[in-house]
Amino acid sequence: MRQSMSVEEELLKAKKEKDSVTKQRLLQIIKTIYDQFTNEQIPQLLIPTRTKSNIAFNEESEVWVYGERESARSCKTVRGAYSLLKSSYTIEFLNKQLDENRSSTLRELYYISEGWKLAKFREQPESDRMIEDLEIITELQRENFHVRPEENGATIFGPIRIKENVERRGKVSERVIHCIDDVGEGGYQIPYNVDNLDFVEHDAKFIIAIETGGMRDRLIENGFDTDYDAIIVHLKGQPARSTRRLLKRMNERLKLPVVVFTDGDPWSYRIFASVAYGSIKSAHMSEYMATPAAQFIGVRPSDIVNYDLPTDKLSDQDVRALQSELTDPRFCTDFWKDEINLQLELKKKSEQQAFASRGLDYVTDVYLPERLTSLGII
Repeated sequence: MRQSMSVEEELLKAKKEKDSVTKQRLLQIIKTIYDQFTNEQIPQLLIPTRTKSNIAFNEESEVWVYGERESARSCKTVRGAYSLLKSSYTIEFLNKQLDENRSSTLRELYYISEGWKLAKFREQPESDRMIEDLEIITELQRENFHVRPEENGATIFGPIRIKENVERRGKVSERVIHCIDDVGEGGYQIPYNVDNLDFVEHDAKFIIAIETGGMRDRLIENGFDTDYDAIIVHLKGQPARSTRRLLKRMNERLKLPVVVFTDGDPWSYRIFASVAYGSIKSAHMSEYMATPAAQFIGVRPSDIVNYDLPTDKLSDQDVRALQSELTDPRFCTDFWKDEINLQLELKKKSEQQAFASRGLDYVTDVYLPERLTSLGII
């Protein structure tokens, strides 16, 4: 009688199958270039143009994705020829990495190219964009290439038990962690590949994603997670992909509402937009990472008026960013237009921690309960 596979064997088999698909798609890019050569065509790769004028709202997934406008990486130009050369070297490296079951960071990839002579990347943003291009063409994620970012440090703290499935040197180990009982006040650090996590159980009613470490610490010290059965996710500024993917997974799998609490400035509004709608830079990942059901708590420009918050003057750069957001399709709602125009009129911005002017407990005892009630969360 054929014995059933163990959990470890099933996980390893699934991983090998995923790696095989990844290699096939990467090598298909090389085949496309080769076939163009043999057919006496000028080799080129077509990639969606990554600008805010080329993002469109997908009615089905309710997120912003790239439109139909494309840019060509073509050997018609020296620059385009170098781009295809670098693509080929990168694919060769990734293919070898998959064969050897190894992984590398985005930073390591940049330094590895030092030995590629003419295919060497001039700076890390160039190699980062190359990986993004390959994601778009293959319709895969960089995690499929075994490429990871530098450590982000974003964390979770709250009433949820998570199981990690970690593969190392051909072996899979499991670890179950409660994100209050089994961690310190620093919380559970979010891994780069959150699809290896399973949600075992939870007692939460909602998830609150917070921009700054100071406000995250304030909520934990004040017992906000316990008083309101909340999972607190520290975004650590502009959230990493893994953080956004985790928020989406918890929202969809656990059916928990997600709210986002940031500073009251144009850069923080973009943090919310990347969580809820997807970012312009990685719109090809929006359906995988964005949480369209996420709601914005604040700090809103109207909060500056309604709560008489301490403020700083908008810089010229802030003003230009707000004006740019008025033409950004992700901020095309009446709510955002009203709030942004009010801020331009006020010429002021405010921080999350400005609520401390009313006392250390005000944000957790008054502001958040009032806002969460108005949003129908509590």
